[in-house]
Amino acid sequence: QVQLVESGGGLVQAGGSLRLSCAASGRTHSSYTMAWFRQAPGKEREFVAAITQSGLSTYYADSVKGRFTISRGNAKNTVYLQMNSLKPEDTAVYYCAIDTRQSTAISTPPWFYSYWGQGTQVTVSS
Repeated sequence: QVQLVESGGGLVQAGGSLRLSCAASGRTHSSYTMAWFRQAPGKEREFVAAITQSGLSTYYADSVKGRFTISRGNAKNTVYLQMNSLKPEDTAVYYCAIDTRQSTAISTPPWFYSYWGQGTQVTVSS
């Protein structure tokens, strides 16, 4: 079993920044790809960014490319999402997730991810 706990959400004005953190515990494995998804009210959960276990490969949704940066902590069981130049359309609940297939490829559909955190709310005011 793997537990994921997100933190760092909050209310910010458009153009501002937030940094989300996700800590994994339990039967974690440093070979897992970790990702961030988000879900706005009335919308489907969508992929935001992911990073491989080595931290050498990352992938971003077009909507956040150039504004968001995903990274892993030194212990590899923590992942961060630095969000800059935030827009009102970034408002959503942000979820951390782990792909336990130990694949070197990054997958974007949510069904490839086995474990999820409880989510943290990000609200961007205009």
